[in-house]
Amino acid sequence: MNLPNKLTILRALLVPVFVACLLYIPNEIACGFVTAGVFIITSLTDMLDGKIARKYNLVTNFGKFMDPLADKFMVFAALITITVKMFLYAGNTNDWVFANVMIWATMVVVLRELGVTSIRMVCSGTAAGVIAASMFGKLKTVTQVIAIVVILVEFSLNKGFGLPTYWVASYVLVAAMTFMTIASGIDYLKSYWKYINPNK
Repeated sequence: MNLPNKLTILRALLVPVFVACLLYIPNEIACGFVTAGVFIITSLTDMLDGKIARKYNLVTNFGKFMDPLADKFMVFAALITITVKMFLYAGNTNDWVFANVMIWATMVVVLRELGVTSIRMVCSGTAAGVIAASMFGKLKTVTQVIAIVVILVEFSLNKGFGLPTYWVASYVLVAAMTFMTIASGIDYLKSYWKYINPNK
């Protein structure tokens, strides 16, 4: 149980803290900015554990397994809770449209992650072994993190300060997140297809 693994576990433990803040902080301004802060701190542990593990040769199979799993906990919880929050606070057509977009984007993320997890499970019993996160997968995670933070900030601006943001920045980042999610999923599928090819 080295430092990188402890940071990974800390990231998983911060997930319910994020959800509780987003659901139960009554002030919209504080809600958006506090949860964005918690999410940024949670995301920084993802960056730190990987760098420390590689720099000091502390890479373990537990870390390869738990690191992407903690990422999934973090992103799933954030996207699902944000979608629920958007519907609860939808006050006009723009809000309702964005809330519906969040449903589809969240579904894409969840299905992709379940697919990649299934590939990891199959490959763990083959010569491929435990699959570490690829660079494409890391870029996908970064895009998801930025999108979630931007949504939370726009929530505070929109609901807390009453600014007509129209969710423009959120739409752009959600589109980028969805694209990277699909592209990285295809990349994993192509890379490890030989282990799941039904014709072999």
